[in-house]
Amino acid sequence: MSTRSVPVVAGNGARNRGRKVAVIGSGSWGTTFAKVLCDAGCDVTLWARRPEVANEIQVAKRNSEYLPGINLPKGLRATSDLGAALTGARLVFLAVPSQTLRQNLADIEPYLDRRSVLVSLVKGVEKATTMRMSEVMADTLDLDPARIAVLSGPNIALEIAKEQPTGAVASCFDLGVAQEIATAASAPYFRTYVNTDVVGTELGGVLKNLIALAIGIVDGVGYGENTKAAIITRGLAEMTEFAVVSGADPATLSGLAGLGDLIATCQSPLSRNNTAGRLIGQGYTQEETREQMQQVAEGITSVHPVLELARERGIVMPIVAQVQMVLNGTMAPKDLGPHLATEDDVPRPELSLAGRRPGRWRRLLDRMKGSLE
Repeated sequence: MSTRSVPVVAGNGARNRGRKVAVIGSGSWGTTFAKVLCDAGCDVTLWARRPEVANEIQVAKRNSEYLPGINLPKGLRATSDLGAALTGARLVFLAVPSQTLRQNLADIEPYLDRRSVLVSLVKGVEKATTMRMSEVMADTLDLDPARIAVLSGPNIALEIAKEQPTGAVASCFDLGVAQEIATAASAPYFRTYVNTDVVGTELGGVLKNLIALAIGIVDGVGYGENTKAAIITRGLAEMTEFAVVSGADPATLSGLAGLGDLIATCQSPLSRNNTAGRLIGQGYTQEETREQMQQVAEGITSVHPVLELARERGIVMPIVAQVQMVLNGTMAPKDLGPHLATEDDVPRPELSLAGRRPGRWRRLLDRMKGSLE
C-alpha cells in the first residue's frame, strides 16, 4: 500500500474505554502525551523515574517542573514502579532521552507483556551506534517489526497540553497496529494519521531538530526572515534526500512528520532545539546552554551520528555540517547560512531524487511485504 498518511477520525473515547496503555517518561512530552491518551478515553499509567514527580502527578494532577500551570486529567495515574506501570499495557509509549533508551528498554523488558507494542515518541539517534530509536528497540529486545512503532509530528508539548489543535502520524510496518495506536492517540484536539513508512516518519523527527538548531543559531546572531526561510527550505531538501536514500517515501517528508514538524520546531520559542541554537548563536557555550535550559536538546547529540550516516550513504548535508562546525567552535555562528548549498560554485538543482537507490531498510521491508502477499 501507499505510505501516504491517512487519518483516523478523532473522538474515540468509547472505542478506547478499557484500553490500558503506559507512558514511560514524565518530562514535558511524556506527561503531555499521557494527557492526550487520557483525553482520548484510554486507561493511562505514567511512569516517572523520580518518586516525587510521580507523587505530584498522582495526587495533585500537576507536573510543575515540566508543565507549569497545566491541570492533568483526574483519571491519569502515575507511579515510579515500572512493573505497576506496565501491568496489562497493550501499548507502551516511550518518551525518554534518546541516549538512555537502550537502558530504559533493558529495565522494562522483565515487565513487558509478550503482546505489547512499543511506540517511540523519541526524536533522536543513538550516538554510539547511529541507530534510530526503532532500530535500538529491535536490537535490544529482538521484537517482531509489528511490535515496533513510532509517532511523530509538529508536537510542541506545552501547546498540546493547553489543548491547542494539532496532529501527528503513527507508523508501523503493520498498518493495523498503526491504526490501533492512532485510535488510542486521537483526542478532540489531537488528530493522529497513519502510515507504514517507519523510516520516513522517524527520520523526519530526527532531522528537523538539526535544522531547528541552525535556525536558532542564525536567530541568535540576529539574521532575519530571508535567511531563516532559505535554511528551512534547503534544510528540508537535505532531510528529504537523506531520508529517501535511507529507504523512506519522499511523501512522508512533505507531511506532518517532516515539513509539519520542521515548521513548528524552527519557529516556536518553546522548541528546545531552537532555544539551544539561539543561545549558541548569542555566544553561550554548549555547557552554558545546557545549564540555562535544564532540558535535553536532542539535535545536539544527533548532529555527529547523522553526518556519519550521511557520509556512509554518499550524501552532502551542508547546513547540518555547518551546525557541527559551530558546535565544534570551528565556525563562527554569524557565518552559518544557506549559501554553502554545494561543495563548489557550480549552480545545482534544488533537489534531485531521481536515480536514488532505495536504502537497505526499504529493500528489506519490500522483501518482507512481498513474502506476506
